[in-house]
Amino acid sequence: MQIRTLAHLSDLHIGQSEATRRAASALCTRLLSSAVDHVVVTGDVTHRGRATEWAHFLDLFAPLLEAGRMTLVPGNHDRLGDDVARLIMDGRRVDVEQRPGLHLVRVDSTAPHNRFLVAGHGALCDRVIADCEAALAEAEPGALRVVLLHHHVLPAPLETFSERLADLVALPFANELALGGRLLERLKGRADLVLHGHRHIPCAVELESEAGAALGVYNAGSSTALDGARVFRHAGGARIAPAEWLSSTEVPDVDALLVPVVGLPARPRPVPRPARDARRASA
Repeated sequence: MQIRTLAHLSDLHIGQSEATRRAASALCTRLLSSAVDHVVVTGDVTHRGRATEWAHFLDLFAPLLEAGRMTLVPGNHDRLGDDVARLIMDGRRVDVEQRPGLHLVRVDSTAPHNRFLVAGHGALCDRVIADCEAALAEAEPGALRVVLLHHHVLPAPLETFSERLADLVALPFANELALGGRLLERLKGRADLVLHGHRHIPCAVELESEAGAALGVYNAGSSTALDGARVFRHAGGARIAPAEWLSSTEVPDVDALLVPVVGLPARPRPVPRPARDARRASA
């Protein structure tokens, strides 16, 4: 049975700085040299949603994009400026891409309020959740079933001063999706992975399911700040544990990738960050 690899990137923030551009270029080079089969990017592809930033992304990752080896969903930063999010999913809230060994369900968790930087929280409704279930039911036997969206579906540690301040005064922009827990309960036994970004510290939980294998919920963090990406190996529709960290530098890898959890955690523990996380972008 053929073993395939899936790399998870997020929060590239192309256009933020020259350092971010160099990190993105190094990531693409590392992914190509590692012969990763497919790459997903869970939003905030650009820093301010500008067409020029989008063009830079297309140029940086051209080898993967032109080979059909990259799948994207938009993030709240992509809704700013020129609103390049519309170029990513063309107005669809739920869409499906099928690649060898993969059934990818793309979910747009952004909304019109994301046109404002201070309103970065996501949106999810029962109709989208039902559409996700229907899309997963179309998966071919032997395909890894993966749901992609930008915003976090579980509570996450507060990372920045602005997030702590927003939490203190009950602003929603740092919150998880209001229906994130409901989505996960409906996906248990139907999906194998839920991959997201938005929060820049990587985090992972495994949710046990009576219906079958555990549902893995993974936040990639900011791939350009972390200089790396998590890579999943899979075969015949099943993950081959543990996930691995693919670094684009000589910095030691991120440790403790998995946090086993039974049920929905109140506050999952973040994965430790590598030393070069110092230039993390603002969420």
